[in-house]
Amino acid sequence: MIIRHTQCTIKMIILVREVENFMQTKLVQDSGNVEWYTPSYIIEAARKTMGSIDLDPFSSLEANQNVKAGHIYTQDANGFEKESFGNVWCNHPFSRENNQKIFKKAILEFEKGNCKNICMITFASTSEKWFMPSMSYPQCFIHGRVQYMDNTLQIVKGVTKGSVVTYIGKSIESFYSAFKEHGTIKVPYQQGAGYSERHGKD
Repeated sequence: MIIRHTQCTIKMIILVREVENFMQTKLVQDSGNVEWYTPSYIIEAARKTMGSIDLDPFSSLEANQNVKAGHIYTQDANGFEKESFGNVWCNHPFSRENNQKIFKKAILEFEKGNCKNICMITFASTSEKWFMPSMSYPQCFIHGRVQYMDNTLQIVKGVTKGSVVTYIGKSIESFYSAFKEHGTIKVPYQQGAGYSERHGKD
């Protein structure tokens, strides 16, 4: 009995370690690893939509090799506490805590007039409460699963969910033109008025 109990304990320890290793190497919101960078084709579509990327508020020197934003806020600066400006690209550090804050932050910065355009990528978590505010804005649900890069800019497979790019701004046609080849575009509809009529045009 003692031997069997010991064998069972060893198996449980091995299983726990395997799960921990999986969580650390796969992009899931509970992994504790937030250094996941967006592939270039999505960055370039965002740049085409907005005309430039003036700010990446959740970045690093490594990530900006790919994004090429005019300005960045690193983890030490904490983009959640800084004002944004201009045309903003956003791939925030995915986590349960940060997910609750990201759309509130982006919408506030836009409504205050600090930002002209915002393109932001998140998981397409349509069943989650934190995701609901994004549904009021144009979005591109990327076809297939986006394979993000690690901090060496190497693609890491094993993403557990689909991703979506949400656009906050007035250049709806530019967003559609830039992202249509990458996914399905959704624009909010309100009876009696289209999105552009309610939110204005360039």
